[in-house]
Amino acid sequence: MPVRESEPRFLEPLLGIVFDLDGTLVLSHHDFGRMRKEVIRLAEQHGVPPGHLSVQDPIHRIVENAREVLRTSGAPDGTIYRFESEYQKRIDTIELEALPRTVARPGAAELLRTLTGRGFRLGVLTRSSETFARQALHRTGLESSFAYLRTRSAPGPAKPSPEALLLLLHEMGVPLDRALFVGDHLLDAECAVRARVRFYAILPDPSEPTTGSMTADRFLAAGASAVATDLGDLTRQLNVAAPRTA
Repeated sequence: MPVRESEPRFLEPLLGIVFDLDGTLVLSHHDFGRMRKEVIRLAEQHGVPPGHLSVQDPIHRIVENAREVLRTSGAPDGTIYRFESEYQKRIDTIELEALPRTVARPGAAELLRTLTGRGFRLGVLTRSSETFARQALHRTGLESSFAYLRTRSAPGPAKPSPEALLLLLHEMGVPLDRALFVGDHLLDAECAVRARVRFYAILPDPSEPTTGSMTADRFLAAGASAVATDLGDLTRQLNVAAPRTA
């Protein structure tokens, strides 16, 4: 059956792999609930009426909704800029509190060492700040695998905007049809699918609070080409697993 024009065409072999960071390569257990509440509190301080924002939404959606409410209400640009500056600083502070408990996800070091040895170009695309991402990679001993990193601190759009992934792949010199994005959240799937990049999902680590909400069926429905249970399973799916010894 011929491939429809609306479907991405993928070439083999893969040339570059982009990974999400938190939950995929490292486990930090961020207090996202606290972050969302703080963003809403700051938005209301800057003029968003109470009840307009939901703590159930992801942070980027809360910010988008707050920005829209402020603009619709005629808030000056300076008010919106102050809100954005203050919420970023607050999130950065809460995020860095997780560094002391940040560890590599089981199997991360072995997988990255294998991929690096095979000559893959590796990158990280994360909604974490530049400071947290670099310190987390250093703390977990994974930093040497990544010459390419794009965070929410970078100029331009952030994940889940497809442009964020496209900009990183351009920097890596990897064509879309020879790229793969790996992540543990539906936002990662959204980003990859909108960018027309192949996406492999990895189920959340059992220690993560999102374990029950991110299922193989949800990832496949969101456009994942494959779903791995853990990084060891991902290694096998990428066909780079070391041969078993007798």
